[in-house]
Amino acid sequence: MWMPLYRVCLRRQTVSGRRLTTALSRCLSHINGPSFSHSAAVCGQTHRALLYRSHGDPAKVVQLEDVELPPTGAKDVLVKMLAAPVNPSDINMIQGTYAILPHLPAVGGNEGVAQITEVGSQVTSLKAGDWVIPRDAGLGTWRTAAVLAEDDVISVPNDIPLLAAATLGVNPCTAFRMLSDFEDLKPGDCVIQNAANSGVGQAVIQIAAARGISTINVIRDRPGFTQLSDRLKSIGAHHVIKEEDLRRPEIKELFKICPKPKLALNGVGGKSATELLRHLQVSGSMVTYGGMSKQPVTVPVSALIFKDVKVRGFWVTQWKRDHSHDGRAFRAMLDELCSLIQQGKLTAPKCTEVGLQEYHRALDSAMEPFTSMKQVLIM
Repeated sequence: MWMPLYRVCLRRQTVSGRRLTTALSRCLSHINGPSFSHSAAVCGQTHRALLYRSHGDPAKVVQLEDVELPPTGAKDVLVKMLAAPVNPSDINMIQGTYAILPHLPAVGGNEGVAQITEVGSQVTSLKAGDWVIPRDAGLGTWRTAAVLAEDDVISVPNDIPLLAAATLGVNPCTAFRMLSDFEDLKPGDCVIQNAANSGVGQAVIQIAAARGISTINVIRDRPGFTQLSDRLKSIGAHHVIKEEDLRRPEIKELFKICPKPKLALNGVGGKSATELLRHLQVSGSMVTYGGMSKQPVTVPVSALIFKDVKVRGFWVTQWKRDHSHDGRAFRAMLDELCSLIQQGKLTAPKCTEVGLQEYHRALDSAMEPFTSMKQVLIM
């Protein structure tokens, strides 16, 4: 977890399943425990953190509290948190419905960017002033400062926009991997996706455009549809259509001017996912990374028999853990994403910056339907 309110916190290579719960329990049990001795310069200092002590409605269970910082160990870094977004997975974790849950009490937030202010005597890969992001989920980023293990974070350039850095570790990485790992996409190929206005969807649009891949972007009808469509096209979307358009005969006209998609990306589930499948080319793949409708994915028998489509799933947290033994793949992905940011080809989603003290407003806004604005806590 971005944890470390304490001297010894999670090393990412040991975090999984029951071991996550055990490690979190050991670390978080010190929140209200005795003070540390003055064995390090930061000992006795406090920081502010958004804690939850039970699962439930985020508006009711999340509280802003003062928490004492531990000393900085030899292989630790002291960081000042700069910004951290509120993602759907953060909300689900607080509600108790996510695939991994920390032992309580826990600090909210799985993503964000921090600046290193002090390094331990045995830290070799980082230095004061570096910007870092979490290597894995669960570090508890909704706080003003933290003492973290060197291996729990990875550096990013400090000349990229703050909001781009704060939102880099989850959605762009998810988009990057799905566009890279399931089909051999080449310039001129086509991808179709629902939830195109989500953080992942916007990253898919931009990364695909940078690779010469066209996108068909499906969003729900809503007030302001035209404005949202124009905004998605401004960042590289080739086609933006309403969900109901997928079921109309006119959709055939679209495929006269662009090829059938090789890849479908599903963040919704239910009927929306089924319609994506219908428009895949033979032997294409549909990758599910989210289920905002909370409805199961139904696969038509005809799609399996006559089109031999592949139905897959993707979770970026699992990908990071599968590659934790060798950081080169993660490093290479971040380097490519940051290069796109520096070239102006990848931007953060539309964000609302909210001060930590106003966290209730950020949580409420993040849970509103039809939201296209990501809430980002500024520390």
